[in-house]
Amino acid sequence: MIEKKPIIFLLLATLTILVGTVITMVLPFRWINDPKLAIASVKPYTPLQLEGRDIYIREGCNNCHTQTVRPLLSDTERYGEYSKSGEFVYDQPFLWGSRRNGPDLARIGGKYPDAWHVKHMKDPRSMVPRSNMPSYDFLNRPLDTSLSEKKMKALKFPYTPADIQALQGKSEMDAIIAYMQKVGNDIPWRKTGKAEVLGELKNPFQGNMSVLPEGQKLYAEHCAQCHGIELKGEVGPDLRDLDQPDAKVFTSVYGGIAAGGMPSFGDTLGKERTWKVVTYLKSVHRK
Repeated sequence: MIEKKPIIFLLLATLTILVGTVITMVLPFRWINDPKLAIASVKPYTPLQLEGRDIYIREGCNNCHTQTVRPLLSDTERYGEYSKSGEFVYDQPFLWGSRRNGPDLARIGGKYPDAWHVKHMKDPRSMVPRSNMPSYDFLNRPLDTSLSEKKMKALKFPYTPADIQALQGKSEMDAIIAYMQKVGNDIPWRKTGKAEVLGELKNPFQGNMSVLPEGQKLYAEHCAQCHGIELKGEVGPDLRDLDQPDAKVFTSVYGGIAAGGMPSFGDTLGKERTWKVVTYLKSVHRK
């Protein structure tokens, strides 16, 4: 029996481990680093973004948030297009993660405006009522830039003296938000993943006052964090004088406004509930 021959057993065990290591950890890099997988639109981090990434790691954000959308329907429907290897070419170390105490952040860049992130970092439950994330209001302190240039040189990222000079006066909050606005935003996935509206855009609840309580409740749950419970605006604009056609308001809510940092609510609300929100908004305007 082989177990009675320890030298042979040790050699075979070592060989097996080596073969397994080569197959699972060495050979894949032949394909992962294939130049054909490079994404031209993915750019290196700026000094401010790199500082923000270091703060993100320092505060342990990667312990609760993953940064990789798996090619599974449950992931892509919630977070957006699945992650590509070429997106992480400048990540050292990568922050894919494997545990989601909080939502995945691989597509957080450009989803919300900077003001949303500031408010969320200061008081997470003001934006996401069920969040168990702690407050990071203490990040409103000066950014330490003493090593910024050395970091850029070490990673061989392009920069100019003006880029380093621009860090003066920045806070750690500015840096981490700049980083998050870049994550997953180098590829134009929002254009291809945007919720499309099919059929005629006619409000089925126009003039139907019975849907206003539900519309108001949906607004309070999904919209008030940015526009205020009284529609006076804060992160988002004032909605009390929303003098726009129902169809245009529906398109904004259902498909989002990329330029304004407003996410799409089409997948969350669906057409019927979106129309109820529109009916509520327009009823406020008519008062």
